[in-house]
Amino acid sequence: MTANRSTVLGLCSYTHDSAAALVVDGELVGFVEEERLSGVKHDKRFPARAVEWLLDETGLAHADVDTVAYNFAPQLYLRAVPAALAHAVRPATSARALPRARSFARVAANTRGRLACLAGAFPNASVQPVLHHRAHGLYAFAASGYEDAAVLVVDSLGEVQATTIGHARQGATGCSYRIVHAQDDPASLGYVYGAVTEHLGWRRGDEEGTVMALAALGDPQRFRALFAKAVRLTTDGFALDHRLIGLRVMDSRFPRLTAAFAALTCPPRLSGEDVDPVHADLAAALQERTEQVMLHLARIARERTGARLLCVGGGVAMNCVSIGKIIASGLFDEVAVPPAPGDSGTAIGAAAAVHLAQHRNLPAGLARSCYLGPAFPGVELQSVPLPGMTARRLLDPAGHVAGELARGTIVGLFQGSGEAGPRALGNRSILASPLREGVVERLNATVKFREPFRPFAPVVLADRADDYFTLGQDAPFMSMASPVTDLARELIPAVVHANGTARVQTLASRDNPLLARILAAFAEITGVPVLINTSLNVKGKPMCGTPEMALDCLAESGLDAVLIEDWWVTKT
Repeated sequence: MTANRSTVLGLCSYTHDSAAALVVDGELVGFVEEERLSGVKHDKRFPARAVEWLLDETGLAHADVDTVAYNFAPQLYLRAVPAALAHAVRPATSARALPRARSFARVAANTRGRLACLAGAFPNASVQPVLHHRAHGLYAFAASGYEDAAVLVVDSLGEVQATTIGHARQGATGCSYRIVHAQDDPASLGYVYGAVTEHLGWRRGDEEGTVMALAALGDPQRFRALFAKAVRLTTDGFALDHRLIGLRVMDSRFPRLTAAFAALTCPPRLSGEDVDPVHADLAAALQERTEQVMLHLARIARERTGARLLCVGGGVAMNCVSIGKIIASGLFDEVAVPPAPGDSGTAIGAAAAVHLAQHRNLPAGLARSCYLGPAFPGVELQSVPLPGMTARRLLDPAGHVAGELARGTIVGLFQGSGEAGPRALGNRSILASPLREGVVERLNATVKFREPFRPFAPVVLADRADDYFTLGQDAPFMSMASPVTDLARELIPAVVHANGTARVQTLASRDNPLLARILAAFAEITGVPVLINTSLNVKGKPMCGTPEMALDCLAESGLDAVLIEDWWVTKT
């Protein structure tokens, strides 16, 4: 054991989006999703590469870890077993009641086994399970930098909870976080959104954003009444109609949607089949109901806590249009979403929960922090890094990149420490000019290889954001959809989606100096301080986490060039 060093390793592992975070002596020293190092999207394996990077960065070994904080508490799954009795006496759920109880008991046993594996891997550590929604909520609050806030966590499932409302306070005497309201599964908004995503032919747990984009092209009226029945608002939140939405059983043999749902909407679409108007209309009705439910939950959070600030976490927090609707409602003075609101971020939240229990305060280094992953400042490239490529060093990277972007070059940007979460925030990004005709079509077809209706997000200098976007608050982590101004519609329609919004990132110079310089130089050339910013990857692969991945992305896509630190790499 390293003398006088307190170490807490937070883990998300064995389910999806494995990640690791390390708190040393009360400070978060790093966080990385395993997929960024393994190349396997949504990697669910133990995050061995992430853990090794964190330990190497701090000069520690496995034996030096004092506490391993895991993002699920196995015993809490068992609460679903006796609760299944109520489902056994209801016609719509009786056939699934016993399988449901068995599936939750099995997951509880599996989770206990995972904790035992972790104890074996870290022989000197205490392994502590953390309530999943507590991990989500504490991370969302810590990342906001707020001192007093309501915390709304909405996901598919955390043990048995699917929605929680917390009240968090931080001051001179420490931090407190109390869950004041919870809705247990089967009332799960994430479950419904994932189920319809799968029905529409996209991967549940991965491509919900595609459905959100498709929704802008449809008419919700066609299925509005159906979703009002399927997801009914209540005084405490919402309830599902299990004649349409199947009772959850954690077994792939039990489909999430019923035959009645398909009969009233459309048959399941197979991946690769044409997207028809009925699919867009179904997506539109789902998205509209999601926004209504999220706004309803936000009202409950305001009433239950009295707080004027709101933090939102959990997978449904990535529904940026819903977040934009909450902001527009005026219920709260400001809304914050952390950079990694999904399960990977619970690695940070679990570590924060253990540290809070031990020291009565949150670790340092979490507030407004997103660049937490591996960096490669001393990277050296050959003049021919891969066949068909050339590389050279630049004296003025920002000016060079801005000039290339103004000429229509599509540029990958790999610099500094990797971002936390699913959004590229300027360190693992693809940049393009929003002023070039056909740029969206080119990006979707030849660079990202994805559906033609998918929009692209803008990044703008924070002090110029109000010229183009009407959100009315900062959006540093690209997690909020903002209506746009007439100037934006006129000058940069490429970043305006069919619903009249853009998922904007507002950038302060202190947060990312190189990207800010690129934006400023681009504005000097074009008069517009806005760029398209999308993640440095192609569909089906994770965001590039290493220089080698960035070079492969250049080789395998329609990217024109990539800046790796100060190395300018182009195709010959």
